[in-house]
Amino acid sequence: MRGEISVLASQYESVTFNEVHRHVLHLIPTDPVSVLDIGAGTGRDAAALSIRGHTVVAVEPAKDLRTIGQRVHAAHNIHWVDDTLPDLRNLCGQHKHFRLVMLTAVWMFLCEDQRRCAVSRIDEILEEGGRLGMVLRSGPAPENRGMFTVSAAETISLFAARGIRLIHQSRQADVLGREGVTWNNLFFEKPSTPERTTNTPPAK
Repeated sequence: MRGEISVLASQYESVTFNEVHRHVLHLIPTDPVSVLDIGAGTGRDAAALSIRGHTVVAVEPAKDLRTIGQRVHAAHNIHWVDDTLPDLRNLCGQHKHFRLVMLTAVWMFLCEDQRRCAVSRIDEILEEGGRLGMVLRSGPAPENRGMFTVSAAETISLFAARGIRLIHQSRQADVLGREGVTWNNLFFEKPSTPERTTNTPPAK
């Protein structure tokens, strides 16, 4: 198990935040905001966002990955939390609401019922006017990883039902070069008006 964790950690750290999120960098706030990185892994993205001046909470349920992340990115101001979707029960105090929420390669680990519950929880913690960035995996799953099939269409529909509108959608090849694997980049925005309209055309 530890060997598998080491392999995963090496994979996570072998690519950069800019490589993984190159299609949506323009949608990430430039002014310092509160950020929640759900399923943070080794903290690669959390560290990059901290370097940009954001206040970052990294949620990671796997103790071994958290330990690696805390060691590798010790120089960065990251608040680590042992928690997981769909409930996120351990977010408390000042860490209750966020201007930016990131879920990179996380959604496929939730079953359909969990995804529906997670949408509701994310709506609770995402500030009005805040943004949500997601990266969804498509393609064959590794054995024993417990992945479910997820689609961009279902995900967009679930968040639209909460009034959280899609502002960007794009697709990219796997940065690690895995055969048959592609990724959907989705970015959403929670309107700051009570109307929560969903018919605004997406920004490209």
